[in-house]
Formats: sequence, C-alpha cells, structure tokens
Amino acid sequence: MDIFNTYTLINEHTGDLAFRIWDFEDNNEFCKVKRLNHYSLIWIKKGSGTATIDLSEHDFSHSTMFALTPYQPFKFSEKEQLEGVVLNFHPDFFCIHKHQDQVACNGVLFNNIYTPPMQYIDDNTKSEFEMLISNMRTGIQNVGLAQYDLLVSYLKVFLITASRSKAKQHPEELEAVYDNEPFILQKLKNLIEANFKTKHSASEYAELLNITPKALAKITKNHFNKTMTNLISERIIIEAKRELYLTDKSVKEIAFNLGYEDEHYFSRFFKNNADISPSVYRETVGFARAVS
Repeated sequence: MDIFNTYTLINEHTGDLAFRIWDFEDNNEFCKVKRLNHYSLIWIKKGSGTATIDLSEHDFSHSTMFALTPYQPFKFSEKEQLEGVVLNFHPDFFCIHKHQDQVACNGVLFNNIYTPPMQYIDDNTKSEFEMLISNMRTGIQNVGLAQYDLLVSYLKVFLITASRSKAKQHPEELEAVYDNEPFILQKLKNLIEANFKTKHSASEYAELLNITPKALAKITKNHFNKTMTNLISERIIIEAKRELYLTDKSVKEIAFNLGYEDEHYFSRFFKNNADISPSVYRETVGFARAVS
C-alpha cells in the first residue's frame, strides 16, 4: 500500500478537500504529471530522484521538501524508493495571499520565480515539523469547537518555519559570469516587479539594463535556468492568480490591468502557462468559489 496514515478534513459546504495529511512509501502517487487544485507540501524523508516542475528538472535526495501551488504541474522520477509525508490545503482553508502579513510564505516557499520550489530539511527543522504534523493529525481527529482555528494555527507555524528555513538556504552571493552580475540580477528582479504589467518582452528589459538581449539571456539561463520570457510570464501568471483568488474582477479587467487589451489572447496565454483557463481556475480555487 503506497498511501497510509491519511488524515483528511472536508469542506462541509462544498464536500471537497480542505486539509489533508498523508504518508507515502513509494512513488505511485507522483510518477505521472499532477495538477492539483490545492497547495502541496511534499516532504521526501527517504529516497532520491528527479522532480519535473513547470518543465524544469531538479535532482533531489532525502530530507527535501517541495512547495507547490494550485495547478502547478509536477511529477517525480524515483531513483531510490521514496518515503515521506504530504500536507495538502485548499485556499478556502488557508489563503497565503490573504495572510501574507502573518506568514510571509508567498514569494519564499510559493510563487518564487527565481529559485526552485524545494529546500533541504535539517535536523532541527525536522524535529519542529514532526511535532507540528503530530499536532495536526490530532487536531483533525478531534472534531469540536475551534477545530479550524487550531489547525490553521499549526499550519501557519509550519509555513513560517519552512519559509525561514528556505530563506537561510538562499545563497547571499551569486556566482558571477560578469563582475557586476549580482548587481544586474537584483536590478533585473526589481525591474520585473516594477514593469511586468506593461513590459512583456525580453528586449525591453535588456534595454532597461543597458545590455544586449543575448547577454541577458545568458544571465537568466545561468542563474535561474529559465528564459527571460519564462520569468516575465511566470510573474504575470502569479499576479493573475492572485486577482482570481481575491477579487471579483472580470477576466477582461484583470487582463487589461496586466497589459492585455484582448481578453481572449490573455485567456489563451493564461491557459498555456497555467494549464487551465482563468474562469475554471477561479471556480475551483478563487473568489467565486469562496463566496459561493
């Protein structure tokens, strides 16, 4: 049996998954591409393999945790037998965008276009995770007053602990191809953040940085293993998802705010990058579902 010790909380209004903890002891659940409509924290305790996430491949070994957003495509290819634990939670249960000030995991654990969605779990963090997971399992079993608040409080601590752990692992100094490349990388991040709604081409950012498009392509490939187009597209999709999560704005209005005058072109762009249409995404994880 590949799945055991499963603890699940169901949304009583929709009948769908709200929160779940489950253990696994092989790769049967991850050997084919998954696109789940909830957040997933997958902690590989034993084994090794290669993770394919958003078309990028990442080798991993034991004591690795992956943080995946709704509909983010992923699969694992096993080299040594995998064992671990998974936390799943739906945005209806806990929305990282709404609680960013409390948890600050958005942009660290999730939705970080510059670093892989994975981290090493050291012994100290492992002990904290084990205690929190045990408390969550107990909380799911004990149905009663304030069950939701109790489970959310444990999840918040788990996310904060994971975010702090990953932040510590992020290298402070980047290996440079050019002497001033670390400065260029930081400036590029700032420029994408300031201009992704209006500037959608690599050449525009190369011009802002006063370097050639070829040089910029080399930098993004070396440090992010992505093209400049990938970085821009991923940042736009993150913002679009946030709007679909939290607001009742029409897809046309969201598209316009992100620099797309043609709603249908934007919808195709979203589906090509998120593997699902904006309307279906909203219906399954966003504002429309939350208020229904």
